[in-house]
Amino acid sequence: MRYEVPQFIEVEQKVIGPFTWKQFVYLAGGAGGALIVFLTLPFIFFVIIGLPIAALAAMLAFQKINDRPFELLLEAAFNYIVKSRFYLWNIDESRKYTIVGEVSAPQERRPIAPIQPRKEGGLAELQNKLVEDEVTTQ
Repeated sequence: MRYEVPQFIEVEQKVIGPFTWKQFVYLAGGAGGALIVFLTLPFIFFVIIGLPIAALAAMLAFQKINDRPFELLLEAAFNYIVKSRFYLWNIDESRKYTIVGEVSAPQERRPIAPIQPRKEGGLAELQNKLVEDEVTTQ
């Protein structure tokens, strides 16, 4: 028995007319909010408050920026505004100098003995040692 594999898994299904469930909720919420403002407040407040609510709902339902939903853009903007930022080039004076422990006096430096080159070739000795190691391992 063969199983059918769904082809378009990432595409949201249309639930209510031509809208997905998420689009319908955004549009219904925006229209409901605008309707409440229209019925309860004077017309000028509807223009100032109600129309931006409806526009935001329409943008949340349909607008995509760089193939990403508008709600992700709003979330990123909110996080950018709320979260603190750390600038590496802008160091506080309190963090500039930290004392870890007491500093001791510098120690006296001893002169380093110069390296004496070998009189005889060292390559022959090294080759003999390598050959001896090969013979003993076999």
